[in-house]
Amino acid sequence: MLKQIAVDSLLPNLVTSLPGPRAKQIIERDRAVLSPSYTRCYPLVVRRGEGAIVEDVDGNHFLDFNAGIAVVATGHSHPRVVSAIQKQAAEFLHMSGTDFYYEGLVRLAEKLAALTPGGLDRRVYFGNSGAEAIEAAIKMARYHSGRDKFIAFLGGFHGRTMGALSLTGSKVVQRRGFHPMLPVHHIPFPYCYRCPYSKDPSTCDVECVKVLEDQLFKTILPAEEVAAIVVEPVQGEGGYLVPPAKFHQELRRIADKYGILLIHDEVQCGMGRTGRMFASEHFGVTPDIVTLAKGLASGMPLGATVARADVMNWGPGAHASTFGGNPVSIAASLTTIELLEDGLIANAAELGAYMLDRMKSWPRRFKYVGDVRGLGLMIGFEMVYDQQTKERAPHLRDQLEMMAFERGLLTLGAGPNSIRLCPPLVITREQADFAIDTLEQCLQAQQR
Repeated sequence: MLKQIAVDSLLPNLVTSLPGPRAKQIIERDRAVLSPSYTRCYPLVVRRGEGAIVEDVDGNHFLDFNAGIAVVATGHSHPRVVSAIQKQAAEFLHMSGTDFYYEGLVRLAEKLAALTPGGLDRRVYFGNSGAEAIEAAIKMARYHSGRDKFIAFLGGFHGRTMGALSLTGSKVVQRRGFHPMLPVHHIPFPYCYRCPYSKDPSTCDVECVKVLEDQLFKTILPAEEVAAIVVEPVQGEGGYLVPPAKFHQELRRIADKYGILLIHDEVQCGMGRTGRMFASEHFGVTPDIVTLAKGLASGMPLGATVARADVMNWGPGAHASTFGGNPVSIAASLTTIELLEDGLIANAAELGAYMLDRMKSWPRRFKYVGDVRGLGLMIGFEMVYDQQTKERAPHLRDQLEMMAFERGLLTLGAGPNSIRLCPPLVITREQADFAIDTLEQCLQAQQR
């Protein structure tokens, strides 16, 4: 049995060069048998994790500020989550909630229906991932509306299955070779810090939303054929972009005006990540359908599509999943939500604000840092070659990511030139300071 990482080991400790000898061997084996479609940022080969600390196969300890792509909200192997998994595994592993009944499935659906903003009657469909949650939302929107077209956003990421990929507008490499796709029209997401119309998001005229009524609906896309608008409240893979509240409010207005469903993809930004249970709560907008995954079950495979009860009006057999809502994943999720409500959401809000306060001076202090933005522990910053022209610097971003790794800090890129910081919501002030200090050292070294 693996010895636990020492409780007082809250910061990195590197004992070999990177990658270490065992890591090199495993990476070579990986190259021979794993799909070449996988993307790997740096040579990290994980052995175990505890809280916000990850240990690799050579005994190096890293501070994890990517949380398995914003998944392990309660930290790696939280003891209460592990206990819930073990207890359920000893009772039964699987029964398939699409054909039979078990109480955990009902309890989690009741909890999510009650938590989802708006105070409306809700129903819940369970799958295994964010992409599956999106696929369910797509099918539901078509079934309910009788319409076949969708609106999504440039820079958005919704998954790589065919329906989800049709909505995704993140990178061309993700779409190349897979056409034809569903009829989806992509419009700009509000990159307010780059907007030629307004330099102040608080006075933004959301020109990107006006494209819908002023152009799209009048030229090539009949509004009455649109089933849904699908949007991330805070864009994830696109660069951790926080839009003005007016953007989401205008989308809600347009959706209501034309009888279009509004789907919020909260797969990455939901479950406490932004300092509130749902990111949409920051914007005062109630969606018709919400998709969840990632932080929903602290690392266990689980996705959920939460919809207005009158929208989820399909009948038996219209959609199902053999493993969706697996009892072990359900147990992990119920405990995850307890932990979020017991203080982790508050910790995300507090430490996220603290980190952003420390980082807001970066554009003045470091010549390659552009915009710094975020909500809670969903923080992004841009790397640029020139702060005046805002010329994107993907090379410097990738270099910074590797420099941080070599100092024991795990980060992750997002968008064309941003670094995202999405640590487990259990991080301490000491760990937040270490991450900021380390990144400042890297930024300083880059401009020498």
